[in-house]
Amino acid sequence: MLNLQRRRRVGEREVNRGDRKKLNQVMEQKPAAAVVARCDCCGLTEECTEAYIKRVRERYWGRWICGLCGEAVKDEVVRSERRIGSEEALNRHMNFCRNFKNLVPPKNPTEELISAVKQLLLRSLDSPRSSPVKKPGLLRSQSCEPALQSGRLKSS
Repeated sequence: MLNLQRRRRVGEREVNRGDRKKLNQVMEQKPAAAVVARCDCCGLTEECTEAYIKRVRERYWGRWICGLCGEAVKDEVVRSERRIGSEEALNRHMNFCRNFKNLVPPKNPTEELISAVKQLLLRSLDSPRSSPVKKPGLLRSQSCEPALQSGRLKSS
């Protein structure tokens, strides 16, 4: 125990005064205040610093966009058949989010799910397979009569 206490004291002495002063300055700094920001696309709220919000708004023409929507905008640029800019991709994504929010939930979600699965199954049955799969019929490899006659299997 004494040996451990000695090591601590020696370690404290090894930190020079300049490093200790910097450490104290960092410890005295107040963390940036977190502000709740709401995504202009999806409505998701996040706690962010003012500096981060400012950087995001500079990147997205004054709109605050969450990280998920930012990735969706990048994906929209890549997936587009014709070359589009980031601003047009952002507008497309915002329209998508707006249309998605305006959807009315189904009156009976269970029936709609069953109907969707039924349609999926019917489509998969109607569509021809790319490579026909031969299914083996029900075949017996051998008769069970010899086993009955030898007494290995008892008939009831």
